[in-house]
Amino acid sequence: QVQLVESGGGAVQPGGSLRLSCAASGTRVSSNTMSWYRQAPGKERELVASMTPGGYTTYAGSVKGRFAISRDNAKNSVYLQMNSLKPEDTAVYYCKTYTVYGAARYDYWGQGTQVTVAS
Repeated sequence: QVQLVESGGGAVQPGGSLRLSCAASGTRVSSNTMSWYRQAPGKERELVASMTPGGYTTYAGSVKGRFAISRDNAKNSVYLQMNSLKPEDTAVYYCKTYTVYGAARYDYWGQGTQVTVAS
């Protein structure tokens, strides 16, 4: 069974940095597209960053140049380095992956980690 466990959230002042971690089990981060999403209060969940098995990365326009997704295959973990944080980055951040078996796709989400950016 695939499980994703996020950590690293917290409270930080504007301009600060945080690094989120997502530890995976039941699947290999090197074999799946791994993504970070976030959901702010009253807003829909949105894609923040993704990394394909080949290492191709994509970012939401609002975080490009400030956030970086990476992975450590040996630790079977994915990371989100967040720099120059802004109050509008405040949200619950989720790690996500999916698997495909035949015609069926299965999405897996972590429990989320809170990031609060405030002075």
